[in-house]
Amino acid sequence: MPPSSRSLRKLKALRGAVDVLDRRVLRALNARMRLVKSIARVKKDERLPVYAPDREEKLLRALARANAGPLTGEGLRAIYREILSAARSLEEPVRVAYFGPEGSFTHLAARTRFGAQEAYVPVPTIPDVFYEVERGKAEYGVVPVENSTEGVINHTLDMFMESDLKICAEEQVPIELMLMARARTLDEIRVVYSHPQPLAQCRHWLDERLARASRIEVRSTPEAAKRAAGQRGAAVIGPELLARLHGLRILARNLEDLAGNTTRFFVLARSWSPRTGHDKTSLMFAAKDRVGVLYDMLQPFRRHRINLTSIESRPSRKRAWEYCFFVDLDGHVEDRRVASAVRDLGRYCTVVKLLGSYPAAGAPKS
Repeated sequence: MPPSSRSLRKLKALRGAVDVLDRRVLRALNARMRLVKSIARVKKDERLPVYAPDREEKLLRALARANAGPLTGEGLRAIYREILSAARSLEEPVRVAYFGPEGSFTHLAARTRFGAQEAYVPVPTIPDVFYEVERGKAEYGVVPVENSTEGVINHTLDMFMESDLKICAEEQVPIELMLMARARTLDEIRVVYSHPQPLAQCRHWLDERLARASRIEVRSTPEAAKRAAGQRGAAVIGPELLARLHGLRILARNLEDLAGNTTRFFVLARSWSPRTGHDKTSLMFAAKDRVGVLYDMLQPFRRHRINLTSIESRPSRKRAWEYCFFVDLDGHVEDRRVASAVRDLGRYCTVVKLLGSYPAAGAPKS
């Protein structure tokens, strides 16, 4: 049944009101960008960094508190990430190195953190990300550090033993897996390509919905997407970003058997972020092996009432059976209690290395 003339007139009036608001938003955005260009000149004169994660996080949190809806907090952040990215591009596009090919989850984490306007540099290994930033070929690097179901990424922790780079931000990305293809329906799918991990994480869904389709493992989800884009009856399982990059249709969403799977990423820089009031600190420490040494090393945190959110151990790679410990804690190194705990920790350790203080991902606790 076609819409009534009354409904069409109402729809036209509402769309006209939206058009007026869009022009106001556009004027406000351009006014903001003119101020940003003035800020850029000051930053350039003072040799200040283009990207300030502490300033951006404070802004996003303030906007979230002021948001009365119906715009969601997640939607607000997504919009402002792109506004901030467009603003930085007026100064100078930031070069961001990331682990993995275009369309990987690390690429998605980088875009989630920095927006679409930056100059992204894919590199094949985690050490390569560190090297790109250390040599000044990129201002920032993005690497995975921990998955909520698989645990820590050992290659990333090991690199901090050698590198003087700092953690300036973190990003948490839900691992949401989609089925994408040139096809229009599931009935057309004859083969599914993906990295072994996504195939394993979606085994039950594939058994129920695509039991007759063959499953082929490849080196990466971006490689799988290229195959699916060039082959009739082929599909790929991977992040939604692949659909945009390769012109694929999303046939099914959230295939993963275990809901809530999330990967945490670190943003690497040459210095850490100033205090925001809702921060985390990562550090590494080591001591000579003796009875009760780990207990002693944890006492400063208990004494100063510091909440440890993670602790991991890795072989030091210098002597057999010597270990380094990696700790994440609530607070910033500029906080009095954190600074006191780190100072006291030095009395028990042969090495204490601050890896970074940075805005904590997620909304602040009320």
